[in-house]
Amino acid sequence: MGRGLKNCLLPDRVYQKMASLDRVKVLVLGDSGVGKSSLVHLLCQNQVLGNPSWTVGCSVDVRVQDYKEGTPEEKTFYIELWDVGGSVGNASSVKSTRAVFYNSVNGIILVHDLTNKKSSQNLYRWSLEALNKDSSPTGVIVSNGDYDREQFAENPVPLLLIGTKFDQIPENKRSEVLTRTAFLSEDFNAEEINLDCTNPRYLAAGTSNAVKLSRFFDKVIEKRYFTRDPSQVSLFSLFSVQSVVTVLVKG
Repeated sequence: MGRGLKNCLLPDRVYQKMASLDRVKVLVLGDSGVGKSSLVHLLCQNQVLGNPSWTVGCSVDVRVQDYKEGTPEEKTFYIELWDVGGSVGNASSVKSTRAVFYNSVNGIILVHDLTNKKSSQNLYRWSLEALNKDSSPTGVIVSNGDYDREQFAENPVPLLLIGTKFDQIPENKRSEVLTRTAFLSEDFNAEEINLDCTNPRYLAAGTSNAVKLSRFFDKVIEKRYFTRDPSQVSLFSLFSVQSVVTVLVKG
């Protein structure tokens, strides 16, 4: 189970405890306007974001995750959620600007607007950009336009697919939309969650969405700390405990 930290002034003993916690880095990717910032705020603060704004560059918030909660192996970790702003584009300058955020990634949450089919299609480009930041993504999209699922069958970075604005889909269209998202889920070899970021009940404890979310974060932690895989070893030199607190206090 995860929980956020309320905005507050933290005593020294809390700083010390924070410094002792291990952490993982999870990218939150998707088109502008799909609700990434609202989603991150909901995940980290368990509150609805009152006045969402466009993210310029990257915004980082932190979620506290109890790995394998309720078992002898239970341990508390920090989940750093990196909300990467910007639109999908082919300009090399745009991609190179975002590439700095793609280093040392342990997991990726792909976010799309369920009422906007284009935002769903662009997730393929977002994923390729993040996973192939050091090389050209050749041989991934096959000639008939279908996505090469083998790319993600062997992908070591855990993925989660989240569809937003579920409440805005008309009842007579939901079956069609959910069928489309199911195909996306298969393509990315990832579980899917569909929700409304203005309603915390979609992620309430005990719901299927909350279970999927916790399972994803546990998988990210497992890969990072409990799997002998050199590709998952990362150093968090760019984000110190002090800067985590700054983000939390700033809100």
